[in-house]
Amino acid sequence: MYELISVGERTYYIDCPAKIGVVHGENNGVYLIDGGSDKDAAKKVRRILEQNDWTLLGILNTHSHADHIGGNRYLQEQTGCRIFSGGIEADFIRHPILEPSFLYGGFPPDDLRHKFLLAQESEVTDFSDPAFPQDIEIIPLPGHSFDMVGFRTSDNVVFLADSVNSSAALEKYGVFFLHDVESFLNTLDTVEQLSAALFVPSHAEPTGDCKELVRLNREKVREIGDRIVSLCAQPCTVEELLAGLFAAYDLTMTFQQHALIGSTLRSYLTWLKNGGRVTAEIRKNSLLWQAV
Repeated sequence: MYELISVGERTYYIDCPAKIGVVHGENNGVYLIDGGSDKDAAKKVRRILEQNDWTLLGILNTHSHADHIGGNRYLQEQTGCRIFSGGIEADFIRHPILEPSFLYGGFPPDDLRHKFLLAQESEVTDFSDPAFPQDIEIIPLPGHSFDMVGFRTSDNVVFLADSVNSSAALEKYGVFFLHDVESFLNTLDTVEQLSAALFVPSHAEPTGDCKELVRLNREKVREIGDRIVSLCAQPCTVEELLAGLFAAYDLTMTFQQHALIGSTLRSYLTWLKNGGRVTAEIRKNSLLWQAV
């Protein structure tokens, strides 16, 4: 764990729970792709940089989830590096309380204000700034998060962030977090058409061909959608649907999982409603969902 692996003349990744890219800039300067999950992870990353006599020039954040930005603050304070992001993701990085608030749908209780959902804030430079490394391509990959992106380095290595999940993760977790189901499916189409010397997903093994991962993720989304429609055979509330979804996938309910899967369920319901597969109706002051 936290082993530095070379995948190109100027491109590396650090093997950790959410893989971190390392890209050579000028002289001994490097850019990170994502900043690690927390302060402890960032310390390990900094140690790797020091061992190689590398200077951290900047962190390129794929998106604002805490397991990708949790080390930002420490690294920025220690090195003075820039942190690059864009769109809504930049706002969430500047104001991390937005993440648990978004998931909860209101001001989050203590149960959701911890390092796994609430990173420390950091200063952000927009992708459009001239200081952004011009030899790195930004690839929009929305769906898992609002404005998530991937990056292509000069070695033709593409870092895919959380646009695809491993087969093991799909099997283990059953339902994975999504913000926008339709955008996620469109992103899968984009990834399927990409070519690269190597693809590095954050939570799957690097591969030269993503088509199988894309297929598995697409099938899992459709499976979950079908399961939700079946649970809507009779009119039911979101809470009833959530309980049915947890039972169907043998998931363990916790406060955090209620927020994460609850948010994902609502996103699926939007997708299914837009597709004409479920309807929503208010009866006796309850919002009820039913299959068409």
